[in-house]
Amino acid sequence: MFGNRRKALLVSAALVGGAMLMTACQDSDATKDNGAGAAKGSSASPGKAGDSGSSSGSSSAGSGKDTAKGNGGSGKGTDDGAGSGADTGNGGREQVEQSCGANDISWSTRSETQAGGYILVIAKAKPGITCYLPAELPTVAFGSDGTQAGPAEQSVGEQIKLSGSTAAYAGVNPKSTNTDGGKELDSIIVAVGDNDPNPESLPVGTITVDKPIVTNWHTAPTDAVPFS
Repeated sequence: MFGNRRKALLVSAALVGGAMLMTACQDSDATKDNGAGAAKGSSASPGKAGDSGSSSGSSSAGSGKDTAKGNGGSGKGTDDGAGSGADTGNGGREQVEQSCGANDISWSTRSETQAGGYILVIAKAKPGITCYLPAELPTVAFGSDGTQAGPAEQSVGEQIKLSGSTAAYAGVNPKSTNTDGGKELDSIIVAVGDNDPNPESLPVGTITVDKPIVTNWHTAPTDAVPFS
């Protein structure tokens, strides 16, 4: 009897042990599954964070690109402004005006009898050109030796804008002396200032040259009489 009871207890203990073993295995598998799931979730989470970071970085890069493009456009505007004006030094800009050169001008001459006779030089801008004659004497020279006309006025005039039909006038007296001497010439050389690289030779007929003088540029021909 005791033997059967002992046998029953051993069988019962074996069953309990097997059940406990199975429970432990299940717990281990569950833990393993949970761990794998957690690991998988953890792996997905960084991946998601990476995607978010990538998206954020892409957005940031796009923003930087747009900003740079915007700044570039602004810089271009500044460059365009630099092409049309000069820096005044206080953050502003002022219009840069083109100075006339002799090759910007259509030249002509006319003989006048007032003040003992003189040559009226007439300057107009060529078609499509707008330029400014500086507030200084025109350069007028004579002959192969380049005898240059002196000033007929004590002060310089004002800058004159040439455009379209607007004309500027200067009077040249080739002989300001009362003597009989002088050189016989038939042309004059005119330039806009001493540094003009393109002086123009103008026919004037035969003239006697001795200590010539020239007026400033004027907008009215009556103001360009070279009184000596």
